[in-house]
Amino acid sequence: MSDANVRIPEEARDRLAAVAAAEGLSLRAYLARLAETVLTPAERAERADQAKAALHAWTGYNPTAGEDAALDDELDRRLAQVQRP
Repeated sequence: MSDANVRIPEEARDRLAAVAAAEGLSLRAYLARLAETVLTPAERAERADQAKAALHAWTGYNPTAGEDAALDDELDRRLAQVQRP
């Protein structure tokens, strides 16, 4: 199935159309603009590597793999707390 044939539920389509209209865009233009902001996993990884290199150059901060994992675990824990009802 091509992207042009993808169907979304009417309620979602109508809500997206309303958001697009509020920004002065057609639904098609809004979705096209939104799609341009989505990064591939490879692009996200590349940006993360660039950010780490910049942080290291600026502050000297260079976490080990274990420190990265600990920070990821802490972030997951905090997100879980926020998402609880």
